[in-house]
Amino acid sequence: MSKPMTKTQLVAALAEELGADKKTAGAALEAVTAIITREVSAGGAVTLPGVGKIYCRERPARMVRNPQTGEQMPKDADKVVKMTIAKALKDSVNE
Repeated sequence: MSKPMTKTQLVAALAEELGADKKTAGAALEAVTAIITREVSAGGAVTLPGVGKIYCRERPARMVRNPQTGEQMPKDADKVVKMTIAKALKDSVNE
């Protein structure tokens, strides 16, 4: 398995794909990240066509176990960010 693409590599690839400079590509990436963060934090969802859907899901309060002591303790309800991968991306990986 190869290493994940770094932010610098992603910005460089985005700049090349857009035919723009790295500063513009970096600003575009930051803007997209800010929009996704703002929307998901507010309880909404963002669909990236061909990639997937990013959304926030609430988990109910539940009992958890401390693995060191085996003690059961309550855990408050919380929210987690989830992503559903688009079928097009899954299909392209399995070709």
